[in-house]
Amino acid sequence: MSQAHQHTPHGEGGHHQAHDDDGQAEILDLDAEVLAQHTALLTARLPVRTEPRRIVDLGCGTGAGTFALLERFPEAHVTAVDTSAGHLRLLREKACARGVEERVRTVRADLDAPGWPDLGTPDLVWASASMHHLAHPDRALASVHDLLVPGGLFAVVELDGFPRFLPADAPESRPGLEERCHRATDGFHAEHVPHRGADWGPMLSAAGFTVEDEHTIEVNIEGDRGEAIGRYAHGSLRRIRGAAAAALSAEDLAALDELLDTDSPHSVLRRDDLAVRTARTLWAARRA
Repeated sequence: MSQAHQHTPHGEGGHHQAHDDDGQAEILDLDAEVLAQHTALLTARLPVRTEPRRIVDLGCGTGAGTFALLERFPEAHVTAVDTSAGHLRLLREKACARGVEERVRTVRADLDAPGWPDLGTPDLVWASASMHHLAHPDRALASVHDLLVPGGLFAVVELDGFPRFLPADAPESRPGLEERCHRATDGFHAEHVPHRGADWGPMLSAAGFTVEDEHTIEVNIEGDRGEAIGRYAHGSLRRIRGAAAAALSAEDLAALDELLDTDSPHSVLRRDDLAVRTARTLWAARRA
């Protein structure tokens, strides 16, 4: 489920087909690179009773979760599910480059469809930054419950909204611009992504799961740790612009475009005060 719309600049995936597979794949890869340590912390925290051998990654995108899980569980095989053929192709290429192609199976599927293809009987299902895209999350949760072996674990990971990158007083010409951009997208997200920011605990319980762990990791990565954060900020803000432009003032839109202009001396790529600030929450739920 590649996270594919303009309103989704982060995470492993959503279930929709990408408007721009190449641009979205770049964001997913940067997300995986920048947040790799936090992803590893979450996989290490999973309350598994025994090492899972069969894992399903729902909304795998270009493979951030898939490869983190393969590293965490070296005996496991992962079925990676996404609606984007392009993202699945990139994931297979990465699997070959890493020498783990025999441990990965890719399946193209829409998670909002009433019937899913055969995904086997996994011990662990992982869904990162993807469940909030579903139009029918209750139906999908029931499908995951039926999919898992008895005693199997379902891990839902969601970001707490979009990452923030700029200091509050930036840019100098329009302080607070980033927050205004995010507020400008609120109506768009309320209409198109109504489950963004949801508390998945009650929904998991209603679907028959027992929630065994809910844990939030704060993300605060300073930009001086690598140029990838600049590219991550640029790609994310570029996609946010598509949803925010109509609601921004002319002055704010001009300031945003200056940040996105790679030739401008004020480009976000040239700033040395960037950071990645957000939070990721894990819900670990077990089928009885």
